[in-house]
Amino acid sequence: MNLPDRLQESLKRLASALDHLEAAGERRAMADRVRSDLEEELAVMQDDRARLAVELDGALDRMRVLNTANEDVSQRLERASQTIRSVLDGVRIPAGADAPEQDS
Repeated sequence: MNLPDRLQESLKRLASALDHLEAAGERRAMADRVRSDLEEELAVMQDDRARLAVELDGALDRMRVLNTANEDVSQRLERASQTIRSVLDGVRIPAGADAPEQDS
C-alpha cells in the first residue's frame, strides 16, 4: 500500500517528534534522579554539619573548663612557690656557719 507523500512526510515528522519527546522524557528522568541524589547528599551533609556543630560546642566547653582549671593550678603553684621562697628566705644560713650534715 502506497501512502500519499504528504501523509508519509507527516508520519515521519510525527515519529521524529515522538523520538524527541521520548529523549526529553529520558533527560527529565535523569535530571530528577540527579536532583534526588543531590538532595540526599545535601541532607547527609546537613546532618554531618549539625553533628559537628554539637561536637564543636562540646569541645569548646571542655576547653573552657580546662583553661579555668589550668589558671587555677597556675595560681596555686605560684602561691606555693612564693610560700617556699619565703620559708627559704627565713632559713638563711649565716655566713661562716657550717651547712647541716646529711646522713648518708
